[in-house]
Amino acid sequence: MTGGSVFAGVLMLVSGVLGILNGIAGIAKDDVYARIGDYVYSFNLTTWGWIHLILGILVALTGWGILKGSEWARGAGIGLAALYIVEYFLFLPYAPVWSLISIGIGIFVIWALASEPHRSPRAGGPAKHA
Repeated sequence: MTGGSVFAGVLMLVSGVLGILNGIAGIAKDDVYARIGDYVYSFNLTTWGWIHLILGILVALTGWGILKGSEWARGAGIGLAALYIVEYFLFLPYAPVWSLISIGIGIFVIWALASEPHRSPRAGGPAKHA
């Protein structure tokens, strides 16, 4: 495992936990965030709370899987990071600065996981290219 993928796993774990807390806050109290302007993709904050909670749980578990070196976690991490980027793009009117930071984190996670060398199943190490 490379340093970039370890950092991506930590970012996913922390972002997932923050997403869980964000979701709980949105579900518990419907006026946590104030919308800035009007936006085409508008959900009420309880719906956003459930979206953040469910995706946060999935992202945190996948980040844990990446840190444990699970093979399934790499592909799932790329897919969930892409979904995470879309989620925070749609959440821009509620938390614009945090949404931009989260989109940047998602882009880094995709890059780090996609650029990690493949492991050879027999040797257990990085695959050698001819």
